[in-house]
Amino acid sequence: MSDLKNFRSEVRSWLLENCPESMRTPMSEAETVWGGRKQSFSNPDSKVWLERMAERGWTCPMWPEEYGGGGLTGDENKVLDQEFRDIGARPALQSFGIWMLGPALLEFASHEQKLEYLPPICRGEIRWCQGYSEPNYGSDLAGLQTKAEDKGDYYLVNGSKIWTSYADQADWIFCLVRTDPDAPKHEGISFLLFDMESAGITTSPIQLISGASPFCQTFFDNVKVPKGHLIGELNKGWTIAKRLLQHERQMISGIGGISALGGSGRNLEDVAKQYIGEDAGLIADPLLRGRVVTHRMNDKAFQFTLQRAGEEARSGSSDAHLASIFKYYGTEQNKRKYELLLQSMGTRAMGWEGAGLADRELGTTRQWLRSKANSIEGGTSEVQLNVIAKRVLGLPD
Repeated sequence: MSDLKNFRSEVRSWLLENCPESMRTPMSEAETVWGGRKQSFSNPDSKVWLERMAERGWTCPMWPEEYGGGGLTGDENKVLDQEFRDIGARPALQSFGIWMLGPALLEFASHEQKLEYLPPICRGEIRWCQGYSEPNYGSDLAGLQTKAEDKGDYYLVNGSKIWTSYADQADWIFCLVRTDPDAPKHEGISFLLFDMESAGITTSPIQLISGASPFCQTFFDNVKVPKGHLIGELNKGWTIAKRLLQHERQMISGIGGISALGGSGRNLEDVAKQYIGEDAGLIADPLLRGRVVTHRMNDKAFQFTLQRAGEEARSGSSDAHLASIFKYYGTEQNKRKYELLLQSMGTRAMGWEGAGLADRELGTTRQWLRSKANSIEGGTSEVQLNVIAKRVLGLPD
C-alpha cells in the first residue's frame, strides 16, 4: 500500500508539473489528437502533452515498457486514472491503435511485429483504420470477399471495404482478407496490416445524416502487401477478428460509461437548468429532473461495472461475452443522453444551420443524429442481443 501511496504522489507531482493548463479543460472536437502523419495541432499544448505522455509510456500505461507502454500494474493504472480525473486532464491521444489493434497485437503478433508496430502507436506516429465491413454483407462479417492472393513474397489484395472510419485520414489499415476462397466462410480468412499510401488504394467519404463524413468506402486494386505484414497464422484471422471485435465493442460501450455530458462538454443537468429553468437550484420540471437523476445514477452504475469488469479481465476471470452486454447498454445509454438533451433544449435543438442558434446548439443536434449510429457500428444491437441470448443466457437458436 505504501508503494501505491508513493506512486500516487509521484503521479500527482508529475501531472502538476507537466500537464499544460489548457490540457485541463474540456476538449473540443477540433482539438482531438488522433496522431499519425497527417496530424495538425490547433493547440500547440496538445503536441507538448502527447510528447510528454508518450515519453512516460502513459498513452498506453499498461502495455509492456519494451513496446512503448508504461508497464503499470492494474492498481497503478487505477491511481493514474484517478489523478487524471482530479485535475481534469485530457487524453493525450485517441487511437484505434490503442483501443483495438494494440491489444490484438499483444496477443497474436510475433515479438518482432510488436517491436515494429506498438511503439509508434504509443507515440501517436501512426493513425489506423479498420478494414472489416464490406458492401452487401452487412453484419455477416465472415461473408467478406476482399481477397489476398499469394504471389510469393507478397499478397495481392483486391476488393473493397465500407464504413471504414477515417480511412481518408489514416496512415495504415488492419484488414480482414480472404486467403482461401474454398474454405468454409469462417475459415480461410487472414489478418493483414498495410500502408494506406500503397499503390492501388483509394477512399471515398460517405456523408452521414448528421452532415459529417467520418466513414468511407475503401477500394483495393492490386495492392501489394509484404508477407511479413500477416498477423497470426495464415487462414486463422477469424480468431483475431473476434477478439478485436470484443475490444471495439468495449471501446464503443465506453461512450455510454462517461459522465452525462452534453455537446461541447456541458453537463446534462446544467443544460436542463439553462433551458427549462431552476427552482431552488434544481431543474424546474420535476419529471425531467427525475429522468436526469435516473440517467446520472445509471451512468455511475455503468462506470463502476466497467471498472469491475476491467479488473476481472486483468485477473483472467472475465467473461468474453461481457463486451456484447456493455456495447449494447453503453450505446443505448448514450442515445438516451442525447434524447434528454433535446428534450431540455426544446425548439433550440431543432436547428440545422443559419443565424439565431449557437454553435453548441447546432452541434448537439448533429451529435444526437450521430448517436443513432452507435447501435449499428461495431456490431448492431440485434447482433449483440443474439450473442447475449445464446452465449450468456444459453437460449436455443
